[in-house]
Amino acid sequence: AYGHSLEPSFSTLRLSLLNRGVVCVIAHVRWGSELGHRWYESGRGLEKINSINDFVDVAKWLVETKGWTTPDRLACEGRLAGGLLVGAEINQKPSLFRVAFLGVPFLDIFGTLTDSSLPLTAMDWDEFGNPNEFVHFENIRNYSPLHNIQPNEKYPTFLLIGGLHDLRVSYWEPLKFAATLRHVTKLRADRRVCVKIDASAGHSFGSNRTKYF
Repeated sequence: AYGHSLEPSFSTLRLSLLNRGVVCVIAHVRWGSELGHRWYESGRGLEKINSINDFVDVAKWLVETKGWTTPDRLACEGRLAGGLLVGAEINQKPSLFRVAFLGVPFLDIFGTLTDSSLPLTAMDWDEFGNPNEFVHFENIRNYSPLHNIQPNEKYPTFLLIGGLHDLRVSYWEPLKFAATLRHVTKLRADRRVCVKIDASAGHSFGSNRTKYF
């Protein structure tokens, strides 16, 4: 299932996936532009939590309302700020997903947005708020993926990808998130936390099939 309109290539891909017993869903959460400017505004700044709730609601709809899948068969993926989204919503419902893929994910919001020397910090203040201001500090604290990992909960398997030379999302963000998951959650042999830091990559990765994620 895709968004509001389907290109022919997407329709072909969807049918192919369904024939293989897989459903691919794109969640148009608030902070996107699919439903206009208000849709975007209602998922940023002090209302950022709305986009996270939207993603959780889509996952629950797939499992509880449609019955298309179960938590043991549900995977999710997010990149960049989408990694923030996936990390935050899994903290809300750790047992709702089996696998999570996070590419160059923005996970340590406090550490990044309190460091004005980083290239995108000032720009990100406009999107997420400045945690040096109390009202934004409290808001960000409520959803920051790194700072809201739930102790002793059963989390999904993670694959986190970073680039050593990434100037937008520093490589230590997926590393710190993985280390915290391993330290405080219930890890099992079938629930691993895997990290890949590409020593030659920046914010993007190679386009060939062996390197692309």
